[in-house]
Amino acid sequence: MADLFKLQIITPDRKFYQGDVEMVELTTSEGQIGVYAKHIPLTAVVAPGVLKIHESGEVKEAALMSGFIQIMPEQVTILAEVVEWPEEIDENRAAEAKTRAERRLQSHDANLDVARAELALKRALVRLEVRH
Repeated sequence: MADLFKLQIITPDRKFYQGDVEMVELTTSEGQIGVYAKHIPLTAVVAPGVLKIHESGEVKEAALMSGFIQIMPEQVTILAEVVEWPEEIDENRAAEAKTRAERRLQSHDANLDVARAELALKRALVRLEVRH
């Protein structure tokens, strides 16, 4: 059996998750990371991506949009702006957001905030991925 560590995920309006886990996988501004117990201390910026929580032989997935992660050898804390379980995601709304973002990016409007449009597209894609 793998060593366990405490995982805590907090949003501004709720404690999203708290429990003992074997591993957590997520996307940071530096790329994908996987964390096991006894990981070296690290703080990173969370980027939009699929959060995978490995506990008791099963993997739970959620859409994690942004925030910070603090990794300590026996505990990991994620302070998230937005994180959603698959059943909390409105698939139609996510599909519409994806379409809007794609249209904005294809418009080549001189006033377009490209980074913002790309981020909106990434968030929509992550939500759709978690729903399927």
